[in-house]
Amino acid sequence: MADQSIPEARTPRTAPAQTEAVPADEGISRRHLLGTAGATGLVLGTAGAAVGYAAAPSEAAAPLTSLGTDRAMFHGKHQPGITDGLQARGHLVAFDLTAGAGRKEAAALLRRWSETARRLMAGEPSPHEDTDVARDAGPSSLTITFGFGHSFFGRTGLEKQRPTALDPLPEFSSDHIDKKRSNGDLWVQIGANDALVAFHALRAIQKDAGSAARVRWQMNGFNRSPGATAHPMTARNLMGQIDGTRNPKPSEADFEQRIFVPEKGEPAWMANGSYAVVRRIRMLLDDWEKLSVKAQEDVIGRRKSDGAALSGGTETTAMDLEKTDAKGNLVVPINAHARITRPDQNGGAAMLRRPFSFHDGIDPDGVPDAGLLFICWQADPLRGFVPVQRKLDRGDALSQFIRHESSGLFAVPGGAAEGEYVGQKLLEG
Repeated sequence: MADQSIPEARTPRTAPAQTEAVPADEGISRRHLLGTAGATGLVLGTAGAAVGYAAAPSEAAAPLTSLGTDRAMFHGKHQPGITDGLQARGHLVAFDLTAGAGRKEAAALLRRWSETARRLMAGEPSPHEDTDVARDAGPSSLTITFGFGHSFFGRTGLEKQRPTALDPLPEFSSDHIDKKRSNGDLWVQIGANDALVAFHALRAIQKDAGSAARVRWQMNGFNRSPGATAHPMTARNLMGQIDGTRNPKPSEADFEQRIFVPEKGEPAWMANGSYAVVRRIRMLLDDWEKLSVKAQEDVIGRRKSDGAALSGGTETTAMDLEKTDAKGNLVVPINAHARITRPDQNGGAAMLRRPFSFHDGIDPDGVPDAGLLFICWQADPLRGFVPVQRKLDRGDALSQFIRHESSGLFAVPGGAAEGEYVGQKLLEG
């Protein structure tokens, strides 16, 4: 939830290197929209606002909207779901290998998962007993990403291949970690711009696990739906704050070295991969919403309306950390979240944060169980997440309004080439 935390909201198209739009008149396997008797078609204006409904069912096939046709590519230099734009729906799920399952079973599982991911991301049915949940949908920017936890290497006899960057995260004083909802041998991130497409992928991945792995924990999240605003903008979180202004961008010269393991990095099987820190961060919304807007802005260090720094300008104007008001007080408070998390205040530490919000109802105390499924990507968590979190731990004004409830760190290998599966270099190397 740092100042650099959430990628800029974009139209529902993924990064150019991994994206292709599927023309509506081309076959998308079983996923196409058909006008049916009694169906009601939503008519969209040029600005994306609903302006009316079809008065009668159409006899002709209705084309997929751009939302449905957007497609992320499974094969590539990096795995999908890292540099792609924020998606409207997401599922995070961790698995543990079952008793007796080892390297051979893990390799077979990753082979199954990779084939399923490739097919579903192309808008095709699952190769194994498809449930038809997404029969009428296009790819909808679906991405499926796979990672390995610290415990995976011991269970598969691959301890010598375990990266030092995967050493367990240190404990932080503000943590309230539930170990049952933390870590895991394997981690899967699923995102899509359609809820049924995302759920369909989740069920396919869970079914493919078979007897080799069992679910350790699962979390479900969401973001603003593409087209819900009149223009692209940085996302807002459940506190109402524009969040993600200073996120690293792929256009920056040092983006690759900050976020991805280099081609000749160590270990070799992690080339072009990244490390994901996953945290379930509960927002204490009842307490937060009692604050005035001015008090909320002082906690964050940015205006709530447009995300601009309290020192002035627009959202992208550089923050003036030395600016004072008429009384000589710092305009951006010394413990403001945006001040503490700045890379130039943390030795250049940078993370690409790509989270989902969550709301899991009301807890026994009658307060919302809601917040952020925090996911951040970096080439080395000891130089990315850890130093920033340590500094936040020592005096972030936001800390009294949030609670870290679960945690995980996963090694996410590079993308699979045509004919390969994710993690093949590790499991067959």
